[in-house]
Amino acid sequence: MFLPGTLEAFGLYLVRTSALVLASPLLGSGAGFSGYKVGLIFAMSLLLYSVGGVPLAAEPSVVVFGVFALREVVVGLLLAFVLHAVVLAVRVGAELIGHEMAFNMSNIIDPASGVSTPLIAHMYETLLFLALLAVDGHHWILRALAESFTRAPVASIDFELAAIDVALTQFTQLFAAGIAFAAPILVLLSLISVVIGLLARAVPQINVLEFGFNLRIIVGLLAMALFSPLLTPAFDGLLERLMEGLDASLAALEV
Repeated sequence: MFLPGTLEAFGLYLVRTSALVLASPLLGSGAGFSGYKVGLIFAMSLLLYSVGGVPLAAEPSVVVFGVFALREVVVGLLLAFVLHAVVLAVRVGAELIGHEMAFNMSNIIDPASGVSTPLIAHMYETLLFLALLAVDGHHWILRALAESFTRAPVASIDFELAAIDVALTQFTQLFAAGIAFAAPILVLLSLISVVIGLLARAVPQINVLEFGFNLRIIVGLLAMALFSPLLTPAFDGLLERLMEGLDASLAALEV
């Protein structure tokens, strides 16, 4: 019914696609019924294999096929890591803001991961995902997946160490971008800390803890509203880095 090596090759397509979809914070998130993920993975794998897939030259042994599958997992995780790095940049900046506003004490539980997420970070991540969907960023990820099968065909154990350098570069650059993303609000909140300290010395009768707590929240919310126009260029820069990271990852995977 199938040519020899067809099921094995399609299985490797499934492994790489599964690693990307399940590890991606946009495609793989959600706490509801995961049947749609199974359908999405199977449909994408079938489509990509029908377009450019070819059967394996020889049927591999169980051990060799396991090595091939492990390599496909690494490739899928590398592509998903690029999007994770962008989300991490926003999360780092937002958590710094939430810490300065004393909002990190009020967290919510992410139903997808069970991890407690600060409110400010959750808000900015939601805005990032909306911006990503608005510019069809999810299509970039799927195109990168399709291109990866051309540049790094399945049934190979070749893996360039340049991919590790790309991942480290993405992480460091986006970590710095996350700090720069929150810099205007952090500077303003730092000035508020100085003002609170001066008031505590000038008027010792003031309850510094209660007064400072309320002042930080009010100023922080006003600063977030005041600097909200800066979100557009900040998100544009992060999305541009996402595209550059996907291109760099594909170039590192090319054999």
